[in-house]
Amino acid sequence: MDNSSALKSKKVYVGICCIIILLWAFWKSLPNPLFNAPFSKLVLDKNRQLLQAKISDDGQWRFEQLTEVPDKFKQAIIEFEDKRFYYHPGFDPLALSRALYLNLKHGSVKSGGSTLSMQVIRMARNKPRNVLEKCIEIFLAFRLECSYSKEEILQLYASHAPFGGNVVGLEAAAWRYFGRSATQLSWSESCCLAVLPNSPSLVRPDKNRQTLKQKRDKLLEKLKQKHLITQEDYSLALLEPIPQKPLPLPNHAPNFLSSLFDGALGEKPIKSQVLSSIDLRLQSMCNQILEQHHQQLKGNGINNIACLILDIEQNKVLSYCGNVYHPNEAQLETYVDMIPALRSPGSTLKPLLYAALLQDGSILPKTLQADIPTQISGYMPQNFDLQYDGAVPANEALARSLNVPAVKQLQVYRTERFYYLLRKLGIKSLNKGANHYGLSLILGGGENSMWEISNVYASMARLVNHYGKNSGKYLLSDMERASFYHDISPKNNIEYFEPILKAGAIYQTFEAMQDLVRPGEEQYWSQYISSRRIAWKTGTSYGFRDAWAIGLTPKHVVCIWVGNADGEGRPGLTGISTAAPVLFDVIKTLPASRWFDMPYDDMQKQIVCTKSGNVAGMFCEQIDTQWANISYKFPPLCSYHKRIHTDINKQFRVSKSCENESQIIANNWFVLPPTMEFYYKAKHANYRSLPPFKAGCSEEADLNMEVIYPRRLSKLFMPKEMDGKPGKIVFEVAHRLSNTKVFWHLNKQYLGSTQQFHKLGIQAPAGKHLLVVEDEFGERIELPFELVRSQ
Repeated sequence: MDNSSALKSKKVYVGICCIIILLWAFWKSLPNPLFNAPFSKLVLDKNRQLLQAKISDDGQWRFEQLTEVPDKFKQAIIEFEDKRFYYHPGFDPLALSRALYLNLKHGSVKSGGSTLSMQVIRMARNKPRNVLEKCIEIFLAFRLECSYSKEEILQLYASHAPFGGNVVGLEAAAWRYFGRSATQLSWSESCCLAVLPNSPSLVRPDKNRQTLKQKRDKLLEKLKQKHLITQEDYSLALLEPIPQKPLPLPNHAPNFLSSLFDGALGEKPIKSQVLSSIDLRLQSMCNQILEQHHQQLKGNGINNIACLILDIEQNKVLSYCGNVYHPNEAQLETYVDMIPALRSPGSTLKPLLYAALLQDGSILPKTLQADIPTQISGYMPQNFDLQYDGAVPANEALARSLNVPAVKQLQVYRTERFYYLLRKLGIKSLNKGANHYGLSLILGGGENSMWEISNVYASMARLVNHYGKNSGKYLLSDMERASFYHDISPKNNIEYFEPILKAGAIYQTFEAMQDLVRPGEEQYWSQYISSRRIAWKTGTSYGFRDAWAIGLTPKHVVCIWVGNADGEGRPGLTGISTAAPVLFDVIKTLPASRWFDMPYDDMQKQIVCTKSGNVAGMFCEQIDTQWANISYKFPPLCSYHKRIHTDINKQFRVSKSCENESQIIANNWFVLPPTMEFYYKAKHANYRSLPPFKAGCSEEADLNMEVIYPRRLSKLFMPKEMDGKPGKIVFEVAHRLSNTKVFWHLNKQYLGSTQQFHKLGIQAPAGKHLLVVEDEFGERIELPFELVRSQ
């Protein structure tokens, strides 16, 4: 009895083990993943319109069905292929019995009896069709139904069904044959595609079209008989023609697709389809605008244009045109995506330095900046027009994109601080250290991308937009880079931080950026009430290789780049002449918006000197009250107004030692340093130089003379003439009193004199020298320098 019980228990144990093994084998019998075929990569716009597609690695147009199968196609395919789809467990005994009867009756294969589930298995296995394979399909179809819902099985079918030629999948077929998404297909079109997978190699729109029409019409009639479509829908569907041949796929964003899936814009997408934030309507208009300007510019050998538009509030990309598209003209290199490309940004970083100086308290918006010949450790920046203003308000220097004031500003702010500021704002491409770039950093000495710069300006605009809403606080999420994805919402993390640039300084920077003279007819924008207020900036790289224009409103940032992908410079390739016209054409396509609200809690009223732009001092006569941002330190006081004493006629400066006290009057005088004055008064006729001292007056006079070039202790290379002989170096001095005679001496040897224009060409051997310049009143300057032979 005990042996019998033990034997019985053993059999039960073995039976259970066998069942477990069979269940495990049954569960593992379904391949995972079911399909290994690669999908085509495609990008959809925010409304699921196809922007761009790239053929899969195996040469097939295979679009993955990520959404639910459209209802019209679902009803059509179920009626045509598998009427009891929702009721069978993967195989249909009635359909199989019917197929067996018909095949035996006719002595050949007339019907397969396969369900949609079995067809999914057949497509996944891709094996020769025979009786054994049919049995395997039945088994695996049942297994498939255990793991997948009916809707998921329909999605698998719609993703992998063949539709003729190299077209695989419902979505690919809809675009290739009808030029639109499967969700937009009519009943006729849905039925046309439903009958194709049955025999795609024999019946296609471009092959046996009459047979295809008959199959479609027959299916439409069945749908009508089952009251799935109305009589009116049926009649209209019969009138629709059969497509003739596959259509070319949309080609709206070729550079975007390549860069996105190559990882040039960050992490690669996980799925083969990307539902982007791009607006197809706006993308198409931008492509058209770029092409129009390309046709104008290519005559000058300028081949490439790029445009990027960001939605500031949603922090999304609205348009991404990495280049014009001319695939048949390889020499134009339009396949290069210029948006992530690192290029010299020209002057597009100047507003960031301007904002930093405002934030720091080093300047006010109209603080006078020196615009004079400048030499800093051998580096000599020059303005684009090679002219100097002597002194110019800071906001005007930014609006006119003057290089010399910008370099001098960076020298004050320090390159290391500015480099750190750029990194904090999100510009990570500057990876060689501040000393590598030096002062040229502000003039485009580094390399940045359109993507980086656009995101920086968008973040700054968001800080201003949200300042009032956040009660004067700053959200860290406002500094996030823009997203390409429509289905990813902006981060709503309530995490506050202390920004390196605050709302007041940013707002005043945007105010200054409005004052740039716009190109063409746009230059008269301020005369029209309906005109848009736009903060914008241009940039031109050294050698005329890159032209930039970036513009923003409270809603949008638009960045334009024009140039050649290979870096070739072209005459006339400047931001104002080539990129700015594109910028304003693009901005016209965007909805208008009101201007930024002033961040009053980060602003304060300052009494400023109208001439110097600094906080008014005790000697400033013309003053004004202006809004200024709250800065880290007290803004500079006016140092250009001085109290002087003159005779009654204001012809001479006098003192009690040389003039009767009753004949002396006190004057508040606007006085610039000699070199600044030399250039300033040439463009300001109302500027009054300091009057000279009256003879016999003992009061010490202010300096009237200053060397413009070179600076003390400079090392100068000896120039060479065309014949190889040593040339002359031109020395220049500024004097307040232009008619004053100036005497020149080199190494105690008299060289000559100058009057009005104080320039003198000097030739000397290599070595150390001492230049002495003295005016007729005895004011004297000694300038040691060294001449070095040119290599």
